[in-house]
Amino acid sequence: MSTELTDYLQQTFEYLHSNPEISWKEFQTTSFIKKELTKLGFHVQTFEDCTGVIGEIGTGKPVVAVRADMDALWQEVDGEYKAIHSCGHDAHMTIVLGVAKKLKDLSLDGTVRLIFQPAEEKGTGALKMIEKGVIDDVDYLFGVHLRPIQETTFGKASPALFHGANASYIGEIMGDDAHGARPHLNVNAIEVGMHIVSALSHIHLDPRIPYSVKMTRFIAGGDSSNIIPGHASFTLDLRAQTNEAMAELKEKVEHMISTIATTYQTNIIVEEEAGVVAARVHEEAQHIMQQAIENILGAENIEPPITTTGGDDFHFYTVHKPELKATMLGLGCDLKPGLHHPKMVFKTEAILDGVNILTEAVKLTLKQNS
Repeated sequence: MSTELTDYLQQTFEYLHSNPEISWKEFQTTSFIKKELTKLGFHVQTFEDCTGVIGEIGTGKPVVAVRADMDALWQEVDGEYKAIHSCGHDAHMTIVLGVAKKLKDLSLDGTVRLIFQPAEEKGTGALKMIEKGVIDDVDYLFGVHLRPIQETTFGKASPALFHGANASYIGEIMGDDAHGARPHLNVNAIEVGMHIVSALSHIHLDPRIPYSVKMTRFIAGGDSSNIIPGHASFTLDLRAQTNEAMAELKEKVEHMISTIATTYQTNIIVEEEAGVVAARVHEEAQHIMQQAIENILGAENIEPPITTTGGDDFHFYTVHKPELKATMLGLGCDLKPGLHHPKMVFKTEAILDGVNILTEAVKLTLKQNS
């Protein structure tokens, strides 16, 4: 492989890794990707009302799209809250820019569209790109995601990721404070929160389908220890492997909250903040990706499709357009300790594997549809 490409990938990754930006604020990232795609000869589109970049090369059918997510997470690192690429989106962008570099000099019998999508971590970026019409004429869609070492290792790859559905609820327990000496004059919001946590553990669905629900944030009270807080805020994280199980889980959670509010004679408000749907993988797209992995890494390094309870808003594209032939590449890279860990690291040599596999998938798709 040319030193030019490997140097380009290293420099690109170092820039993106060192300049993380959170959801809907990927302004520098958008400018950087626009500049890079323009230099590579792609037709480039950006948007006035949101971040994100579309790069396109070639003409006619089929239209093959490759998507990379752009946003970083906001989390605590060594006692300081900051933007950080602990989910690998810096690598995903680098990979797709590498695909652009490899495709720029090829004669393409069809159209290749590169979708650099904002706000995956919010679960809303794909919906905005759908609103912009970026997949209206797309026939095939490929994505990529680094996989933790617990799922697969460096040098291996999977042709499909079966993400689960997830949802986030924001809740408030609405009440007034009371004096610590007079607990009969209010409802202790902390006790209500404890009841919610306990009740969540008693929600049961079909055990053959992976699911979970848990409280991930609870804030109540202030600096005064002699005040019983009547108000609290909390968040809930819901996950299920199928969309049908997620619908059932939401119904049970909402019923449980209503029952607790009645029991304590207090007002609890909950609303869904965000969520993503479970994966719909197209058999033909999966087969193309598997062939691409075999051509690049060898048949012995093909992993079976990976089922994970993690979520990705990539799958909104196929829900919106069921005929879309889509799959996500699961890329082995010895990532540890895990995704979203503030100390996450991986073998950056895997970026080149991702570039070569996705480029091969695009070429195979164009060839078989020419």
